[in-house]
Amino acid sequence: MAHEPSVHAPGKGHDKDDKEALNEAVRLLRKTSTVRERCANITAHVAAGRSEHFALDRSRLPDVARRVARLTQERFPGGQVPLHSRWRHFAAGGVDRKALMDQRCTGLAPAELARTRMDLAVVGVLLGAGAGGDWHFVEPGTQRRYTRSEGVAVATFHAFMGGAFSTDMRTPMRVDAAALERVDAEQLSRLFQVRDDNPLVGLDGRVLLLQRLGAALRKRPDIFGDPGRPGRLFDLLCNPLVGTGSTMQRISVKRVSVGQILRALLKGFGGIWPSGPMWQGRPMGDCWPHPAAGGSGPSAGRVPFHHLSQWLACSLAEPFEWAGITVEGLDDLTGLADYRNGGLLLDAGVIVPRDPSFGTHTYTAADPWVIEWRALTVSLLDDVARLVRAELGLPKLTVAAVMEGGTWPAGRQIAAERRPGGPPPVRLASNGTIF
Repeated sequence: MAHEPSVHAPGKGHDKDDKEALNEAVRLLRKTSTVRERCANITAHVAAGRSEHFALDRSRLPDVARRVARLTQERFPGGQVPLHSRWRHFAAGGVDRKALMDQRCTGLAPAELARTRMDLAVVGVLLGAGAGGDWHFVEPGTQRRYTRSEGVAVATFHAFMGGAFSTDMRTPMRVDAAALERVDAEQLSRLFQVRDDNPLVGLDGRVLLLQRLGAALRKRPDIFGDPGRPGRLFDLLCNPLVGTGSTMQRISVKRVSVGQILRALLKGFGGIWPSGPMWQGRPMGDCWPHPAAGGSGPSAGRVPFHHLSQWLACSLAEPFEWAGITVEGLDDLTGLADYRNGGLLLDAGVIVPRDPSFGTHTYTAADPWVIEWRALTVSLLDDVARLVRAELGLPKLTVAAVMEGGTWPAGRQIAAERRPGGPPPVRLASNGTIF
């Protein structure tokens, strides 16, 4: 097990400078630049042959890039590759469910329509961890059967449309704090058609995540309004406070950065994650210790991933754009350290486990093996993206688009080639809040 660096918790004996240093460390660990830097440090550690878990074979990266480029051309022959966001899964089966929702929203003011879309995106991502290979969802009306990520998305869409996350049936298509806090396993089981013969991985973790989100929304009416809604992030970022003291006022803006979206999510939702170690008495979510992570000061030895938060920021970028707000800096987001992107690199032989029996073990997010694998995935996805851009002649393709085009379906494709049913190469004990 990786050791944790020795740091002292703030207390009465610590002065203002110590507290400011700790606050700065938290801000640092919430930056995507830190995600890349710490993952690069771990990747260099592996490349130098100092890892007990992995070796690297970069000679296989061009083959991975060609596979990803070929899939991207097949899926998006016009070269207009969308982001890897939850909205792609809401369109499972070729059904434009966003259009169905928009039809029901006719007459809403533009800002309220944006809040509604963002409400759906938030619960869609938070419920979107892997479902396992034994679960499916039969869509009401069409009777079509969906599995895995797409099945969870379709189930979430219908729950949202039916008012499962609203306390006011006059406005069923919304998410509010009180409704989330009362969600329980029985309700979520019913909404997701969970039975003994149709088990959903991480059901209790998903319930806890929604309940914690409800509590976070309720505690910050200054951000999320009353009733607390995640969609109020639209108002927060599009009407920021500027000035100082008595001269502070709100202004309307038409541009936001994806970094602003992510910071707002990590600050507003930072306490909801039931997974992840506590650090300095604060829940940091998807941020883990590793002796090769590097860094200095109180944050040294920690590698953040913020997988679901980054995926959520990407999934919220589109509702901003649809509302006429330009979202800048999308390539600041890193590749997502999940089991499809990471599985692609394992199955393709780029990431080489030193233990040939790794596929027989069951790992958790806290295991050093998994932390290292995920760090390698983040760094190598940047390398793959550079090669794919060159292969396709699309120099402005973001990492989020490369994943959609992309590395994520390639991970699913190569898994199906390697193993019956296409499970990922790594067995993960998921509680529904990380993977």
